[in-house]
Amino acid sequence: MESSASDTAAVTEAHKWAAICHASALVGLLGNGVGFLLAPLIIWLMKRDEHPFIDEQGKEAVNFQITMFILAFVFAILVLIVIGIPFLIGLGLFMTIMPIIAAVRASGGEHYRYPLTLRLIT
Repeated sequence: MESSASDTAAVTEAHKWAAICHASALVGLLGNGVGFLLAPLIIWLMKRDEHPFIDEQGKEAVNFQITMFILAFVFAILVLIVIGIPFLIGLGLFMTIMPIIAAVRASGGEHYRYPLTLRLIT
């Protein structure tokens, strides 16, 4: 009976850290411009060996943030021909909303996959 309680606690802890990994990108958006990528990367690197769920969701969060970084770079270049401005605004909204959704789903134990994400880290 005790091992079942400790297993449940470990899974709950894994869900919590997976959600933190996703949500940490939001804190990074307030910072220096690369924190949105660094925060999930650091949390994933520190916690990935503790539980397979943290590893899976951490990779997903990092892959999403790398994809967003690439898109932001491309859209920033497109600002020179004006078309990039609405794309950057949309990307900013997407980068804010999607980690919130991912964090909520991961905290509930769902194996969340971001849409439109390059899976660079496998």
